[in-house]
Amino acid sequence: MMEIRRLCKSFEGCAVLENVDLTVPDGAVLCLMAPSGRGKTTLLRCIAGLETPDGGTVTGVPERIGFVFQEDRLCLGLDAVENVRLVTGRRMTVADIEAQLTELGLDTCLHQRTEELSGGQRRRVSIARAVCCGGGLLLLDEPFKGLDSDARDRAAQYILRRRGGAAVVCVTHDREDAAALGAEIIAL
Repeated sequence: MMEIRRLCKSFEGCAVLENVDLTVPDGAVLCLMAPSGRGKTTLLRCIAGLETPDGGTVTGVPERIGFVFQEDRLCLGLDAVENVRLVTGRRMTVADIEAQLTELGLDTCLHQRTEELSGGQRRRVSIARAVCCGGGLLLLDEPFKGLDSDARDRAAQYILRRRGGAAVVCVTHDREDAAALGAEIIAL
């Protein structure tokens, strides 16, 4: 179980997070919702250790986490399979990675350079990379941005099917995203 207690974070004197408390039970699926600028992304970055809180604690974060950032953060010169392979190493075979990408509807572009993929295709590669990373926690920052409703639903089902019991903390503005994940909504 991951626990966040009295977490605070400011940027240039502007408080973004003030005394945030959140418990994420093992295997839970949560969607954090709040208006823009309320610190949702900052909270995920604090959980992942990419930002240092000004105060408070984050405990129980698994050693290994998967993270879908707001930006895709893919290596454009590599293909879809190679981008996933960056986080899996030899833990997954190429065939296993191809199977996972195929589940997301990417079977026609598995070995196409990422820079040649559409925005929605890149987004799904990012989702696969985070899920294939493994571990006990998936952090999803607007994971379905740029996907139509069918691709979103397919990606959400893929996440739920392949997360291996990992807890999911998703940031979104869209209640339909939360519904697709069957998530409990937490208002920040």
